[in-house]
Formats: sequence, structure tokens, C-alpha cells
Amino acid sequence: MEKMKLFNTLSGKKEDLSKSKGNPLRLFVCGPTVYDYLHIGNARTYLVFDAFVKYLSSTSTKVFYLQNITDIDDKIITRAAEEGAKPEEIAAKFQRIYFQNTKDLGITAVDKYAPATEFIPEIAEQIKTLLKKGYAYKIPEDGIYFDIAKFRNYGRLARRTALQAEDATSRIDESIKKKNRGDFVLWKYADQRGSLRACLPAGRDLRGKNSVIVNGDPSTSLRASPSWSTPLGWGRPGWHIEDTAITEKFFGPQYDIHGGGIDLKFPHHEAEIAQQESASGKTPFVKIWMHVGTLTVNGEKMSKSKGNYISIADFLKRYPADVLRLIALTHHYRSPINYTETLVRDHLASWNGLLEFLGKLHFVEKHAIVKHVLPKGEIDFSKELEDDFNTPKAIGAIFKRVSNLQPKIWKFSKSEARGLYTDIASALRSLGFSPSPPKIPAKIEAFAKEREKSRRNKQFVQADALRKEIDRLGYVIEDTPLGPYIWGKHEVRSTKSETNSNGRKFKTI
Repeated sequence: MEKMKLFNTLSGKKEDLSKSKGNPLRLFVCGPTVYDYLHIGNARTYLVFDAFVKYLSSTSTKVFYLQNITDIDDKIITRAAEEGAKPEEIAAKFQRIYFQNTKDLGITAVDKYAPATEFIPEIAEQIKTLLKKGYAYKIPEDGIYFDIAKFRNYGRLARRTALQAEDATSRIDESIKKKNRGDFVLWKYADQRGSLRACLPAGRDLRGKNSVIVNGDPSTSLRASPSWSTPLGWGRPGWHIEDTAITEKFFGPQYDIHGGGIDLKFPHHEAEIAQQESASGKTPFVKIWMHVGTLTVNGEKMSKSKGNYISIADFLKRYPADVLRLIALTHHYRSPINYTETLVRDHLASWNGLLEFLGKLHFVEKHAIVKHVLPKGEIDFSKELEDDFNTPKAIGAIFKRVSNLQPKIWKFSKSEARGLYTDIASALRSLGFSPSPPKIPAKIEAFAKEREKSRRNKQFVQADALRKEIDRLGYVIEDTPLGPYIWGKHEVRSTKSETNSNGRKFKTI
């Protein structure tokens, strides 16, 4: 691990990964805004960092992995108004779904999830510091904003300072009274009823049971929203300030790695740097910035707004979770992935091949009788992973090993088969895979024994009928020098109702 180099977005080059002596490596990754079902483009980032932490842990490197949960945001408030629910109910619902998604995907490396609403005092304290140092300013009856003109290094991460149409922003940042167009809100004022000036999409009226009209004018609709009484006044935090307040709480003003999707680089991560370095006076805020590439569909970023997304739950209805992990890790984390049905099916076939090989090794371990000397050469992909976490090359080493051993498999001894199984499975597990061949049901094993009996009795028609029945049930039987071998392959699970988790039409790419 001492040799590991990572590409730092801030410097634009690979740098040595170092950590404080005696302390675990401190990693923060931006978590989800819990207002909707997450799609597989979101999942890519979380799969990459789950694999990253698990690999480091396999090298005896201690990591503290922190992830925030944005559980207060305009998108949450808007969805609540649409559904006639409370924002906190919407946030709680989709936070539960997110945790179920991560469980289903085998994402288990996060040490601490930090919902923003649990850190309001820390957020308020950091804003007070920014006000005191002159980096923030107040707009009466509006909010407290960060003045980007006061931070001379603003734009250093993204190499720009101007917002672009595709940038991920929050409507809460909008105000005609701001000093600079790029200034962003730190704290949005509300009155003591919890009413906050709504940031509604143009032409939409979401007033309902949780809304207030000012002076009878619908254009000044206020929507009841979660808000807190602090020394700053009643209100709620902006998007960017949540993360720096949370990381300062757990890591202090400086830490090792900040990760997230490339779409968050500007303005979100740029704003984080400005906030924390202004508040603490210490640089750098983060040693290494790691950004994960986008998942595109026909060259366009997968997103809810474009309607070209597949939710995590919908993907898992059709494919095993390890197939999505394999897609994520057979592409370099910084590169874009263009999603197609062919891509997924190819990776499903590759995953089936790995599981089949492992299943055969397990079979050989039980039935082998011939001693064979296996050429030495354990899987060692540390060199690849130490070079900017190059998982495509690392996984390529696993497939190469399997390909080279495949022709010799029926000649291995019990101990050789056991050693190979452990070697390959351990390599896969170090990246977060769950490489366990499917268990064969007793019914299928009974069919296989009956077929073998028919073959010995030269009842070939009956034997062939049993083979077809086994195949119909989703299993394959192969006659080997050690006897019949059965394995169950994962297949695409098609669904008649083509709707996604939102109840909208689900489009198969």
C-alpha cells in the first residue's frame, strides 16, 4: 500500500497515497440526496469506493470511510409537496430504500453514515466562522451566502468559475440579490412557522396542505419546510455546507481522500474547498480528490431528468448484483461507461464463466483422484491496483489465470483445486465480489443421478429427456472424467411489466 498512487483531480497528476501515522486513512464520499430511487449511474460511484476500501483493508490498511446523507433539500421538499407528505417522511422513505440498495449490492465498507439534519449545530458554527472572517454575507429575509470573490483560489479544482447548464446545482442558491452569480447559499432564512421561500420550477404550483400564501399572492408561495432555530436565525442549510461541517466534525479541517462522481466536481466540490479552507485557514483541505466517471446511455449521462435511467432495484430484478460490480470495475473508475444491454449480457456471461470455473474447482476437490503438479503463479494484482486503482487490469489478471487453467482443470489434485479456489475467490472478495457458485437443489441432483443411471443402462432417450429437464430448470450438466458436473448459471430475468420503481415505463436499453 505504501507504493500506491492515485490521480488527484486537483493537481491533475498521480500522487502518492499517504496517511497520518497511527491513524486510519480518512475517506469521505458524497452520499445521496434521498428524494427518489437511485439509478445504476449513482451506484457506480458507491461500488467503486466500496471496492477501493475493501482492497485497502485486504492489505491491512485501516480506513475510516465516512459518507453523508443529504436529507434536507429542495428536491425533497418538492417531492413532499407533490405527494402531500412531510419532507422528513420522504427523506426517511428513500433513505431506507438507499440502505436496502446498498445491502443488495454488497456495499458494506462505509463506517459511518451522517445525515445532514443531525449536524445542524456544526453547520451553524462553520457558517458563523465564515461570517466572522468576512467570507460570507447576509441578505435580509433571504439567507447567508458565500462570497466567491473573497476566495482567490475558487475554480482551481474545476479550472473554471462560471456555472454551466449541466452543473448539479440547488434551487436554494437562486437569488437576484447575490453579489456574484456563482455565490451559493450557506443558510436560507425561514420564519418561526418553518415556512421558507419556495424555489419552485417555473410554471409549477405545488401548494397543498403544507403551503402558505403571503398577502394572498400565489407568486410568493411559501411552503412549510424543515427549519431550525440557531444563532443564525430560523432556517435550513445550503447543500455545500453540509459536507464540510460533517467532515470537520469527524476528520478535522484536513483529511486524506474526498471521493464522488465527476458531476459533483463543480460547483459542489469547488464550494467545499472554498468553505473549509476559508474557515480553517489551512490548505489543502483534502490531499487527494478522486472522481468517478459518468454512466452514459447512447452518449448521454444517465439521469432522472432525462428519463434514460434504470433504478438499482430494476437492474437487480434482472441481473445479479455482482454483474453491476463487474461492469463498474472492468472500466477504469475515471473513464465513462456507455451502458447497453449487450454490455450487461457480456458481463453476465463473464461472471457466469468465473462461477462455473469455481464450481468445477469445488467439484474436483471432492472427486479428484489423480495427482498433478500445478505450475506456480498465484494471482497478484497489487501492482495494477497500486497504479491509480486500475481495476480493469486487476480483473484481467483473474480472467487470464482462469483461462490458462481451464484446460487442466480435471487433472488437478484435491489440494490443488482447493488452493486455486481459495486464491481466485480471495482475489475477487478483496474487491467486494461474492464469488459463491449457486447451490444445486436436491431435486436437480436427483435428476442428475437418475440420468447417470439411465446412461449406464444405455437408456439414452430417457437420459436425454432428463438432461433437457435439468436445462429447462436453469441448470447445465456436463459429463467429465470425474463424473457428471452440474452448475446453475445466472440468466437474464425478464419481467412482463416493464415499469421502473417510480411506476414509470421502464425502457430496456
